[in-house]
Amino acid sequence: MADVLSQGEIDALLSALSTGEMNAEELKKEENESKVKVYDFKRALRFSKDQIRSLSRIHENFARLLTTYFSAQLRTYVQISVASVDQLPYEEFIRSIPKMTILNVFEPYPLDGRLLMEINPNIAYAMLDRLLGGKGVSVNKINNLTEIETKIMSQLFQRTLESFQEAWSSVIDLDPVMEDIEVNPQFLQMVSPNETVVVISLSTTIAETSGMINICLPHVVLEEILPKLSVHYWMQEKKKQRQRGEAERIERHIQKAPLLIQTELGRSEISIHEFLHLGVGDVIELDQLINQPLTVTVGGERKYLAQPGKTKNQIAVQVTELIEEAEVDE
Repeated sequence: MADVLSQGEIDALLSALSTGEMNAEELKKEENESKVKVYDFKRALRFSKDQIRSLSRIHENFARLLTTYFSAQLRTYVQISVASVDQLPYEEFIRSIPKMTILNVFEPYPLDGRLLMEINPNIAYAMLDRLLGGKGVSVNKINNLTEIETKIMSQLFQRTLESFQEAWSSVIDLDPVMEDIEVNPQFLQMVSPNETVVVISLSTTIAETSGMINICLPHVVLEEILPKLSVHYWMQEKKKQRQRGEAERIERHIQKAPLLIQTELGRSEISIHEFLHLGVGDVIELDQLINQPLTVTVGGERKYLAQPGKTKNQIAVQVTELIEEAEVDE
């Protein structure tokens, strides 16, 4: 919608046109000229803004789950939040992270490919120090991690995948599996250098130490579920959930509705005179043979065939056959 000009702005515009300060023809020419936008094919935008917003929502939930998880594990102040969500070439992402860092590579089954979680060394070693009984001070020792330290960190980050799985549960049921921990990004080639990836940067504070956790999601891995990341899909899913909820509610009410079930033992025709003179002990002859099944009606409609009998000294019937709809219509 065009901006609405005030009366003062309109008067100033008319004055400029009348004095020659502005040329109406030039304004029309500028408006008609085609607007050219620079497009860098090396930074191909493969994700729509809608999908980026959905990824941001998913990882805001992931950040909250991580905050709870790390707070419980480290028993100290932890704050994690989404700082940015960007799409860029994989090569550019690798260049942007430290030369020596903590790289958790995991496979998001049933999706094909690998995802990456990069934890800044300041954060990673503050966590390690806290787990080993320290105050959560970051000590740079990335070049000489012992096997025990590597195992401890591996187990800590392995359990973050449970939070990742829960955050994505509204879109797809993932079963992520930790594949490896690397420290040098130059030795890690998950996808081609020009492949577009989404990088979700999580601003992280552990006690008095701050840093970033970066999650790298290649387009080629998420390609098959991209339609599920649109607002239209989310709205459809919510509509389906509402419809399912309404259907379940109606079904529950229907199941509680009372139904009259009757079994017809047989029929007989007698005169009014005979009916008026019926007494105790009289016998009425029915047209139902003893070897023929009885008819069971549900809500007045013929539904089953049954045979008479007794159970616990009470008269009962045993359903033997379902009457088909075609037979009922006849």
